Amino acid sequence: MENSALTGFTRDLIRIRSLSGEEGLLTERVLLEMNRLGYDDAWIDQAGSVLGLIQGHKPGRCILLDAHADTVTANPEDWYSDPFAADIHEGRIYGRGSADTKGNLAAMVYGASQVNREQLIGSILVCGSVHEEVMEGGSLQLVIKENQPDYVVIGEATNLHLNRGGRGRAEVVVETIGKSAHSSSPEVGVCAVHAMIRLIEEIGKMPSEHHPFLGSGSMVLTDIISEPYPGSSVIPNRCRVTFDRRLLLNETIDSVISTVKNCAQNANIECIVTLLDGNETSYRGYQMQAPKFFPAWLLEEEHPLVQHAYQALTELNPQIEIKAFRFCTNAASSAGLFGIPTIGYGLGKETDAHTVDESISIEELHQAARGYQAIIQNVLN
Repeated sequence: MENSALTGFTRDLIRIRSLSGEEGLLTERVLLEMNRLGYDDAWIDQAGSVLGLIQGHKPGRCILLDAHADTVTANPEDWYSDPFAADIHEGRIYGRGSADTKGNLAAMVYGASQVNREQLIGSILVCGSVHEEVMEGGSLQLVIKENQPDYVVIGEATNLHLNRGGRGRAEVVVETIGKSAHSSSPEVGVCAVHAMIRLIEEIGKMPSEHHPFLGSGSMVLTDIISEPYPGSSVIPNRCRVTFDRRLLLNETIDSVISTVKNCAQNANIECIVTLLDGNETSYRGYQMQAPKFFPAWLLEEEHPLVQHAYQALTELNPQIEIKAFRFCTNAASSAGLFGIPTIGYGLGKETDAHTVDESISIEELHQAARGYQAIIQNVLN
């Protein structure tokens, strides 16, 4: 495998800023590398995701390897080194998106290119999907509809272990209703903020649901604002809060909303409960609109995809474990919405994502590329 080439390619990707909605230069760079490595076809789809195709010597099933191309922002003043310089220090590459998840995208591109096509039955699709950081699975839905993969491998941080499930996510918006009054006569009004405080306390009393493999669900307040704002001498008549709700299996939009409404009813609080509406536009003008509800998912351990992937990875490292994602990924679409058998595999730890001085191990980068190659060969041979 072209070790120096893979390292250089990864550094190139890190040097290209690719915030959600600004991934164009990065997808062009991935497209160039796919063509250089001899992919049978490579293109950028309507949403702006980059895809590369490798055909086996016989027709068969299609395995899709996906890693998102976008990143969150980075403030250079907070970093020890430039977050877009891809500096190397003590065997690690530093930079925004290195762990989340440009290192895995690069490893996929190279790992797939090393597969022996004469032993490959079926086809490989490698995808650098866009806009994942703000709408998990939004652009991947188009990839799935247009290419109909049989299996999906999500390239997110698993610390080189194998994941077969993951919690989902919902953004829940709660608004309490009060009555405005002059702040000199508060007894005339009803403060919506006070009502919200009581509701937050009531929600905090809810017992957390627990799944033996995926872990616990959670509901965390992420923002709060009152109206009118600024409230100069006015009792606020509205208060709006957003909760990040981590989902377990079989939860639905209705069940999530009902839980909050029951809390409000128990506390005798008037409120409106909705899900935040996701309305995103990719850099190519592709519209993605849906409630911000991304289902949890779980693939049974006995499934052939899990077993073949596990067998392939244990040949590289006998210490491989089977685990689950705690954060939400594009698998919310592939597995949660479409029901396609999905696994997760990648270098880095989940806690590396979105951090200052984000970095990856060069050794693990090449291990990941060999891991992707091994998964493909064992699943499609």
